[in-house]
Amino acid sequence: MSLQMIFIKMGEGFGKTCAIFFLTLLFSLPLGMIISFMRMSKNTVVSKITQFVVSVLRGTPLMLQLLAVTYGPYYLFNISVSRNKLIPVVIAFSVNYAAYFSEIYRGGIESISVGQYEAAAILGYSKVQTFIRIILPQVIRRILPSVTNEIVTLVKDTSIAFTVSYQEMFTIGKQIANSQTSFTPFLVAGVFYYVFNAIVGLVMGKIEKSMSYYKQ
Repeated sequence: MSLQMIFIKMGEGFGKTCAIFFLTLLFSLPLGMIISFMRMSKNTVVSKITQFVVSVLRGTPLMLQLLAVTYGPYYLFNISVSRNKLIPVVIAFSVNYAAYFSEIYRGGIESISVGQYEAAAILGYSKVQTFIRIILPQVIRRILPSVTNEIVTLVKDTSIAFTVSYQEMFTIGKQIANSQTSFTPFLVAGVFYYVFNAIVGLVMGKIEKSMSYYKQ
């Protein structure tokens, strides 16, 4: 198989890799914020349960969680495995990354001084207004480097979807490599991942620069 054909075949799988990436971010970023609020809840029960769940999600392999979400319903409840493998893949990835994002959010929120909350209260801001208008912009600016690091990791982690036979880029590359007895498809995959991450780094860098107004 020619190098051009390898690029074309893997380019088809790259679309599915992008689907995992963007859908995971779409769900995990807001879910992570919700989890962080639950983690910081004054209700001890809610806080402790959330802390335990986050520790499990962060302390076990994403591959194991992916297999559990994909095949767990069948083994536990005899429910047929989803024909569309993208659904369990996105669920597993979103929940896993939400756990990591939640801790990043929590660290950013807790880094804001209490004085800013007090000053906002004196000015007549409600708690919601204080968080959205004053706290959140600063939190976003502070956590952007950590969020960027997780997003870069997500690009590479999309390859884990091959464990449930989802036909994303790495899975196709692996199939071509096996059939052609060649390492070239893996090199091509490396190029795709590197370029993807270079674009991510560029975009996140521009976002971070645009948020420099909130830098303290």
